[in-house]
Amino acid sequence: MPQPSAQVTAAEISRIAGVTRATVSNWRRRHDDFPAPSGGTESSPLYDLPAVRVWLDARGHTAEVTPLEELRTSLRLHPQGSGAAANLLPLVLTAARRTPDELTALAELPDTDLAARANSAASVLAETVPGAETSRFSAGDAPALRALLRCVRDEGSEGALGVLAERELEDSATSGTYQTPAPLADLVARLVPGPLSRVLDPACGSGTLLTAAAKRGATELYGQDSVPVQARRSAVALMLSAPGATVTVRTGDSLRADAFGGLAVDAVLCNPPYGDRDWGHDELAYDPRWAYGVPARAESELAWVQHALAHLVPGGHAVLILPPATASRASGRRVRMELVRSGALRAVVALPAGAAAPLHVGLQIWVLQRPEPNGPERRTVLFVDTSEEPGTVRTRGTTEAGSRGGTRGGGRASLDWTALTDRVLTAWAAFADAPDEFTDVPGIARAVPVVDLIGDLIDLSPARHVRVSRTDIEPAELAREADDSRRRLVAAAGSLGRAAGHIGWQAAGPATQEWRTATASDLARGGALTLLRTAPDAKEPKEPQRTPSVPATTAVLTGEDIARGTGPTGDPSGLRMDSTPVIAAGDVLVRSLAGGSGPMVRVAAESDEGALLGRQVHLFRPDPARLDPWFLAGFLGAEENLAAASTGSTILHVSPGRLRVPLLPLEEQRQYGEAFRRVHELRAEARRATELAEQTARLLAGGLTGGGLIPSSTGTAPSLAPDSA
Repeated sequence: MPQPSAQVTAAEISRIAGVTRATVSNWRRRHDDFPAPSGGTESSPLYDLPAVRVWLDARGHTAEVTPLEELRTSLRLHPQGSGAAANLLPLVLTAARRTPDELTALAELPDTDLAARANSAASVLAETVPGAETSRFSAGDAPALRALLRCVRDEGSEGALGVLAERELEDSATSGTYQTPAPLADLVARLVPGPLSRVLDPACGSGTLLTAAAKRGATELYGQDSVPVQARRSAVALMLSAPGATVTVRTGDSLRADAFGGLAVDAVLCNPPYGDRDWGHDELAYDPRWAYGVPARAESELAWVQHALAHLVPGGHAVLILPPATASRASGRRVRMELVRSGALRAVVALPAGAAAPLHVGLQIWVLQRPEPNGPERRTVLFVDTSEEPGTVRTRGTTEAGSRGGTRGGGRASLDWTALTDRVLTAWAAFADAPDEFTDVPGIARAVPVVDLIGDLIDLSPARHVRVSRTDIEPAELAREADDSRRRLVAAAGSLGRAAGHIGWQAAGPATQEWRTATASDLARGGALTLLRTAPDAKEPKEPQRTPSVPATTAVLTGEDIARGTGPTGDPSGLRMDSTPVIAAGDVLVRSLAGGSGPMVRVAAESDEGALLGRQVHLFRPDPARLDPWFLAGFLGAEENLAAASTGSTILHVSPGRLRVPLLPLEEQRQYGEAFRRVHELRAEARRATELAEQTARLLAGGLTGGGLIPSSTGTAPSLAPDSA
């Protein structure tokens, strides 16, 4: 039987041609010879890929299909639909352990032989990857198998896992499934005091929290998830990212069918589903896990809290990410009272909105500890409030994958995760070391006596206990603080005005400018630039390294540093000197994950020179005789350019080689480069002025309402003009 022709969506055509979706729409309207839809629906048409290639070639557009797109297309054409993606997931683990040459040789095998090899590999993984025993392949699966092998070879195992998981999830009823953001997962793992060994996540999703635990030294990782594809994905991802750990992942509902009954671990990390009224309230009414009270039907989160405590050794810690209603809902007050009275609840941390899905809600982190027989009496609970963390800015038009059980929002919060993490961990470390001697941090952290918490409401919202009135600060000190903030704001506003006053552009004429372009890969092949990145852990040899390790004091520049405009703040642990590029002034750095607020691109300054390149950053090193760095950065960072070169559905990964650059003489490049440099200065000054304006407004409003400040008789502040400052 002849194989059906490959079909692509309009979005995939835009990525193949290196243009935007709007351009593809214009082609469809303006060109009668543009290929007609060959499948799909009226709202989501599909087009014949060979016909699209012919049409693009005739107009000089590069028609290249990346391995990621090839894998997506092969899955869409597969008769089993999303089931094919689930069957292929275990094979990512086997493929990732082979060399590129071995993967190429496998892809060239005859269909029958390739299917036989795949069946053999799946059977070997039956005991370690959930559902691998049901993965069976025939000669008809050969196109998908070859696409998978090429994807792992050229794009890495992480990219292949993402494509397979997104295909499975988009055809299922699991639209509330999201990844916990890596910075949040890291914070959760670091809230467990002392070394980690045995860690459980009973709602493991894609395994982000367990991966964070492995980075902290956990050697036994246990996970369970009710979504089969998530359990498979988690098992494969963990075995790739933590090859030295023992990984055990099971499929099933942890509350109704606990796969690890009797298991006691050092720590439980969990981001459970939210607002689930069908969690098993009636059938689990007499469950022995409810040592702190039977959770109400509306309190599934408190069921997860007690499930986590039941799996801990005495003295072990559980850290859960929960919605804020868990701290105050009336139906949960009895369970909350027992958690506080027994000393099981140690801390509650309020996060800013946008830390994880649902993005419009400020989630909370609960830190719990299983009481020890004859252990110390716990008289206080720590509350930390970061809900108004400086640097939290809402933006429109972007989305981000977050935690399981959330919903996708229309905006994303840009968070200073380094500052937020330091603030939380500093307070928690001081409290854990001497809870009865903790010194409150006004407006940020406070240790509240248990006797003050127990009452009719048992409201554990950090804002209720941490926020302090400005009456706690002396009026003179408050006035000095407000005036200092105002002076810095005025200076920043002046800098912003000067940056905005520069005129370095004019109308192009009656029509927009058009250029011949080349991909970054083409420019690299021609020697105009060099593309570099830090080798991922999964590709490191398994043999012990003789290469000197990176000193702990070495600076590492991360994607977050680019977004925030800060100096290098990354962690050098796990990096190798032989596979980590060193940044030089003039390098162009691009974040590998698209979306969100803040710049995507940065030109390395002299202050960045000598720092190591973080794993989620692409480095473009231009030949200064052929490419101007600021010109290159300006066009690489264009929204349409990044969108056309990005792949993925929930998390967008930038393919650096597909970014396009106009082919212009060097002198003209420098003119554009100077304009882009001015735009960069304008953005930086605007961000600084915005932060200072918010800070000043909070100080003044708080001082006026708290009684520390009163309106002046004139209603105006002293002049801060340059001659009087």
